[in-house]
Amino acid sequence: MGILSSLNREQKEALGLLQIGTFLEYFDLMLYVHMAVLLNELFFPKTDYHTTALLSSFAFCSTFVFRPFGALLFGWIGDNIGRKATVVITTTMMSVSCILMANLPTYDQVGIAAAWLITICRVIQGMSSMGEIIGAQVYVTEITKPPVQYPAVAFIGVASDIGAMAALGISVVATTFGFNWRIAFWIGAAIAVVGSIARIRLRETPEFVHLKKLKQRKIEEKYIANNTRSIKKYELEESIRSQKVDKKKLTAYFFIQCGWPLSFYLTFIYMNLTLKQVYGYSAENVIFHNFLLSLVGCASVILWALLSSKSHPLKLLSIRTKIFISFFIIFPILLSNSTGYHSVFLFQAILAFFFLGDLPGTSIFISSFPILRRFSTVSLVFAVTRALIYIVTSFGLVYLTEMFGHYGLWILVMPLSTAYLWGVYYFIKLEKEAGRFPSSRNPDKIAVA
Repeated sequence: MGILSSLNREQKEALGLLQIGTFLEYFDLMLYVHMAVLLNELFFPKTDYHTTALLSSFAFCSTFVFRPFGALLFGWIGDNIGRKATVVITTTMMSVSCILMANLPTYDQVGIAAAWLITICRVIQGMSSMGEIIGAQVYVTEITKPPVQYPAVAFIGVASDIGAMAALGISVVATTFGFNWRIAFWIGAAIAVVGSIARIRLRETPEFVHLKKLKQRKIEEKYIANNTRSIKKYELEESIRSQKVDKKKLTAYFFIQCGWPLSFYLTFIYMNLTLKQVYGYSAENVIFHNFLLSLVGCASVILWALLSSKSHPLKLLSIRTKIFISFFIIFPILLSNSTGYHSVFLFQAILAFFFLGDLPGTSIFISSFPILRRFSTVSLVFAVTRALIYIVTSFGLVYLTEMFGHYGLWILVMPLSTAYLWGVYYFIKLEKEAGRFPSSRNPDKIAVA
């Protein structure tokens, strides 16, 4: 990470605090997701395969379906009060939800009320995580400049993956060695409290502070008579007026954000029932299997983040997407004819390595939106795409695979991955127009501010 050495002391400290906080937040968020094969049996009624699949989908989606409300709330806070306030509030919410989950009664103790209680806690976690990772990514985007900005922001995403992997590690310990799952959530709560305290040290980003001052001055100057309007005021109004979101850019970003939830569901969630039903995996086997898979996922995001210091992030996204689509053309065929769980793991590992997602181009997408609309725009798209895609994949694939087997995946994945690729090419076009994309004459060019 030699390129990150160009950051000054304050930038390095902020990046470290935000990476630690994101790690802690995603450790807490993903703890239930990866232990779902065990915890769903404790909090939901036991029934037939079809109903179990639907209940599992409901438990999984509950984390994400209310995220748009969190995006609206924390987007407003982030764009009107500050980035720092958002990340501190959301980390505190996560710690409270973990404390509650550590003490919840099971289905055998209180019946269906257990299912509702765990779902409410998952909703709180989903909403809080919404403001956390977006807040961290926006913060780092605004305190850095290209080319160091690319890997710096990308490593926020790396921290979230490492947090998810750590959650899987705790899940393995809990299920393999009889470690009480409630203690795992107590650990998560303690971790979140540490994250909240650490983030109090952050300062507000200079870009946000500057625009806030301009906005305030506009309000103060609205009483000035038209005939005394100064050149400075004219420039101020032009600056505020420019805080509009381009619709085509927003559409391209929407399709790009659809990529990660699609990849994650296919890689980590879709296979769980297959491993249990076809290969006789227990809940403990599935969790350990996913832990090994998460090692591949973490290695992948670290590699792509490091590569962004050598090559333009959107060029990397273009290459990765083409490989993903090429592989997925034969993926259902391979999966339908797999001979064992080792081959299933290999297919999952390929999907994990060549995933669809915004990393390492995250900072390019974030910085393309106006500063005073940036947090709310990015967080809302982030939330809506995850809620939408997780609902479509979780429930849609239950029926598509019942009718067409694994070939039903084509119906959903191919259109979404194609739309994702269009979004990447649209932003490549914008980068070329701005002179920030490598040309045939200078293929190794990295954008600079």
